[in-house]
Amino acid sequence: METGPAAHGIQFARGVLDVGEPMATPAIRQLKRWAIPTDGPEGSVVILDAPPGTSCPVVEAVRGADTLLLVTEPTPFGLHDLRLMVEVAAELGIPAGVVINRDGIGDAGVDEFCAAAGLPILLRIPFERAIAEGVAQGRTLVEIHPEYAPRFRALYQQLARQVKHHGRICR
Repeated sequence: METGPAAHGIQFARGVLDVGEPMATPAIRQLKRWAIPTDGPEGSVVILDAPPGTSCPVVEAVRGADTLLLVTEPTPFGLHDLRLMVEVAAELGIPAGVVINRDGIGDAGVDEFCAAAGLPILLRIPFERAIAEGVAQGRTLVEIHPEYAPRFRALYQQLARQVKHHGRICR
C-alpha cells in the first residue's frame, strides 16, 4: 500500500500488486482499514474508486459504502456494466446515482434505463475532443474546463445529502 498527500490536502492511498499477484481483494481490504478506521471521527468522508464491472475486487470496494456513484458511458457496453452494477448495489442495499461520461457518443439506452430504474443522473460530461486530449496528457477535467469545479462541488453536496437522507455515514 502506498499513501501520501494529494492536491488540496487530500490524503491518498492505493494498493499495489506485484506482477503475478492474483489477489486484489486483500489489498482492497487493507486500504479500507486504513481509510476507514473504526476509531476515526464519525462523519469522515472516504471516496473509493473501483474498476468497471462487477468483479470480486469491485464488490469488495463497494461493500459497506454509504452510496455509489456509478460512472458509465452511453454505449451498449456501458449500459451492460451499469445494469450489472445496479444489481450489485440493490443486492447490497446501497443507494446509487449515475454520472454519464462521454455523453453524446451513443444512444438513449442509458437514459432510458436510469429513468425506468429510478436512478438519478447526477452529472453529464460531454464527449469532446479537448477533454480527450487533455486526459491523454494527464490533465484533470477541472484543469481542462475549470467550470466543472463548481459542478463537482455540487455533486459532492448532493451525495452528502443522499447519505444523510438514508442515515448512513462513514463509520
